[in-house]
Amino acid sequence: MSTNSNNKVAFIGLGVMGYPMAGYLQQKGYQVTVYNRTTAKAEKWAAQYGGSWAATPNAAAQGAELVFMCVGNDNDVRSVVYGEHGVLAAMQAGSVLIDHTTASAELARELATAAADKGVGFLDAPVSGGQAGAEYGVLTVMIGGENADMAKAESAIMSFARCAKLLGPAGSGQLAKMVNQICIAGVVQGLAEALNFAQNAGLDAAAVVEVISQGAASSWQMQNRSLTMLDGKYDFGFAVDWMRKDLGIALSEARENGSHLPLTALVDQFYSEVQQMGGNRWDTSSLLARLKR
Repeated sequence: MSTNSNNKVAFIGLGVMGYPMAGYLQQKGYQVTVYNRTTAKAEKWAAQYGGSWAATPNAAAQGAELVFMCVGNDNDVRSVVYGEHGVLAAMQAGSVLIDHTTASAELARELATAAADKGVGFLDAPVSGGQAGAEYGVLTVMIGGENADMAKAESAIMSFARCAKLLGPAGSGQLAKMVNQICIAGVVQGLAEALNFAQNAGLDAAAVVEVISQGAASSWQMQNRSLTMLDGKYDFGFAVDWMRKDLGIALSEARENGSHLPLTALVDQFYSEVQQMGGNRWDTSSLLARLKR
């Protein structure tokens, strides 16, 4: 891609996900201006990737065709979107706001309406793949919004993704991410119980995993986390605090749409016990630690 003024994009939020995602955009030829609450992180990013940084979200979004966000929660998103320092005040008609934050579907619909009032497109686009997926540029992106806005943003999103799919109107991306987290919660709990059982039964748990991972019991979690779980290592990316935030969003949405999530609610409580053990920043595979207390 040639670099020109039409390739100006902004990226708001340089956490463990946003930092490499913004980097891939710059490397693919986009002119990226970043904003981060901690200015030192923004300066470091600009020095590393050769892009620019701005002192406010509004300044970062000036002249940008696409504005990406990847922050913490609903309130964090609102804090960088609205007001005189927010991105929306700087965005021009025809540009697109893309939110990679895992947030509520309600917020996505709110932002889509606020953006439309300015002639700005909006995509809610939460990601899956964790820190490693961001660093290797192979994230999965679940998207809600309009086809025309997806068409404008898709090639940029694919800078850091291996799969990006539009799933319906605003909010659909966030709802799909809830489906993703519900699946993960059940699988990790099942794996934790299985490994604990294997060890209590006197089996070589690693050897058992080697065998059963070739069959129907296999999963991404088993392939990538079982051995580190057996070693009691829980510092691989997505933290328990963030998982509880995501499960809370899913449980709240379930109450609204009449879904029953008994297993998800139970695993959410198990994660609260991990937090009480001091495991707030452990990764989600730490459910095994709770069983070994």
